[in-house]
Amino acid sequence: MTVKELRAKFADVCRDETRSGNKASLIKRIAWRLQANYEGGLTERARQRARELACDADLRLSASRIRTQRASANTPTATAPQPIALPQDSRLPLPGSILIREYQGYSVKVRVGERGIEYSGQTYRSLGAVANVVTGGNRDHPALR
Repeated sequence: MTVKELRAKFADVCRDETRSGNKASLIKRIAWRLQANYEGGLTERARQRARELACDADLRLSASRIRTQRASANTPTATAPQPIALPQDSRLPLPGSILIREYQGYSVKVRVGERGIEYSGQTYRSLGAVANVVTGGNRDHPALR
């Protein structure tokens, strides 16, 4: 099949469009979907592991602009994206928690927020980024740019 025919087959099998032009990838994705449809897809254990891994990853929470433009009200598969409820990591403090540490006689106070660690009017992705600011550490850290 040509790439154009594979893209049409992908849309038929997966009920979704693809912009991929990689023939080998399309073949693998179509084969996986056909097998998943026939045998039932991922096990619950595999789905749970994927949720755990997703907790550690940066996730896109909204559809891409191209996909949003293609979806229309008369398309039966066009639905609003539903947010995924990810479990709170028990190792992390709850949002709203205040953490205080002493550093060279100075009291460093941070607040755990919904989107990161808040310190001195700024939000950082991690406690390590805050520590770098406080100690004057790694100036190449992305949070310090």
